[in-house]
Amino acid sequence: MKQRIPVTEAQRRRRKRWLMATLVTCITLAMVGGSLHVMKLGSLRLDEMRAKASYDVREMHKHIRAAGEEIYLQEANEKHGKDVATYLPAEAEALLSEEQWRDVSWMVSIPGGVFPMGTDDPRSNEANRPLHQVRLKPYKIDKYPVTQAQYARFVASAHYRPPLNWTDGHIPRGLELHPVTMVSWYNARDYCQWAGKRLPTEAEWEMAARGTDGRRWPWGDRMLPENLNTYYQVGHTTPVNAYPQGASPYGVMDMAGNVQEWVADEFAPYPGSPGDPSIFQAKEIDPNYHRGSDEKEELIYRVMRGGSWKSDPFSTYTYHRNYALPNYASDFFGFRCAMDVKE
Repeated sequence: MKQRIPVTEAQRRRRKRWLMATLVTCITLAMVGGSLHVMKLGSLRLDEMRAKASYDVREMHKHIRAAGEEIYLQEANEKHGKDVATYLPAEAEALLSEEQWRDVSWMVSIPGGVFPMGTDDPRSNEANRPLHQVRLKPYKIDKYPVTQAQYARFVASAHYRPPLNWTDGHIPRGLELHPVTMVSWYNARDYCQWAGKRLPTEAEWEMAARGTDGRRWPWGDRMLPENLNTYYQVGHTTPVNAYPQGASPYGVMDMAGNVQEWVADEFAPYPGSPGDPSIFQAKEIDPNYHRGSDEKEELIYRVMRGGSWKSDPFSTYTYHRNYALPNYASDFFGFRCAMDVKE
């Protein structure tokens, strides 16, 4: 048997110090390693977000971005855009085939009746609550959002100014069937009046999108990414007929994602809304802003529906309400028209 060598008190203290030093070193290395790992994950996440961006971040200063950031460019375009050379009526007509014109001009008939509007989901924005029953008369609504080609006919016929993101007064090549963007609420209203229609009410838009069974998306209650263009998965608008599987119960298309759509209503609380009344009040507007006409600017929000190619998926709920000042425009703002019918 080996003889055990006695350990002195000094040696015992020395060993304890070494063990403590080793433990502290291990903990420190683990913390440093963990921090580096988190930094690496953060870097990868930023790279992923940049990759999903619709444009090179180094060119951000040149890009048509969020609504408020481009308000002064929009103002200048409202004042002087009508002087830009654009389509002749025959040229605008030639943008689509006769069959395409029939398709994009189609309106869907929505029967009158009662439907559930809003939601009681406590996780939803207060402005979306409460769930309540609304009765509507029969009406018609555009099958698709208004396309670039349709807007070109309006611009040519009414001598209206082209959208800010057109190139030299013309639609960028290949975007004729994409929804028109960079349109304010006023522009949308003017187009609908020219077409002999009107903007849909908020209730009309929601009923056409969700039907009478209270579904969360036009196709049902499950989020199906293949049914819509949202959350930068494409990075830009898509043709209005690109997602036939995303149709509403009535066959109305593109009511989730692609472009956020102006409707007629002012942004106001629902009956019994739990929301703070201040969220429905416009916060500010440049008192020097004029939209290029004698029309007095409104200090009220207008409702927008449907989410967009930039929105998070929750913004594409059929009952989700967004809003903007009526003079704002952006590369994810669009609209469709509606009209009354005899019962």
